[in-house]
Amino acid sequence: MPITAPTKATPTKSLLNLPLQNGLFLYAHPDAHHSHRVRLALAEKEIDYTLILVDPDDRPEDLAALNPYNTLPTLVERELRLFESRIILEYLDDRYRQTRLHPDAPAARALVKQYAWRIERDWLAAADILLTDSTTLDPKKAAQARKALTDSLISLSPLFGHQPYFLSDTFGLCDCLLAPVLWRLPQMNIQLPSNLAKPLLTYCQRLFERPAFIKSLTAQERARNRD
Repeated sequence: MPITAPTKATPTKSLLNLPLQNGLFLYAHPDAHHSHRVRLALAEKEIDYTLILVDPDDRPEDLAALNPYNTLPTLVERELRLFESRIILEYLDDRYRQTRLHPDAPAARALVKQYAWRIERDWLAAADILLTDSTTLDPKKAAQARKALTDSLISLSPLFGHQPYFLSDTFGLCDCLLAPVLWRLPQMNIQLPSNLAKPLLTYCQRLFERPAFIKSLTAQERARNRD
């Protein structure tokens, strides 16, 4: 299946009846890690889809009709509407079997899901605080979250030195969750010291150089300073 995602970035002003067409449609935030993880999975699996980048401050009416929470990302495939990113990832992995994100064996699959839950709880929750809009960001909570996330990443950096990907020889679900957040470390004012976090920094470079990761980036994400 050819890599055509995203072949189209449909303007939000011309979406009337778009989900009634054949194909896969993703309503996505142009610069948020929950949307980015879905775009990354689609790129890894080389799935043809239509990307609809949504201005979070000017959401189209049809998004609210498709998703009662009016949130991003939202995936539409004919009558199916999904609007929680982890559920979207699981659906894509079950529906499109190439480049599996989850292992097939029940025990291994459960273990990966548990790792993913811990990543969400221990790291991504802190990232969600730090990536809050600056106008509503609580400085005290942000400082606490930044310190907790930085200390945890440094302390667990050796974990990333044993295998190419997160506790695995192949790219999987946990990498799909981590890559968009690690890309945003500069945005969160987190700079990991190379002498203390070399394995993690090497892992980051490996993720960011993947062709699928590069394809998954929007113009806003590409423009971020990676120095």
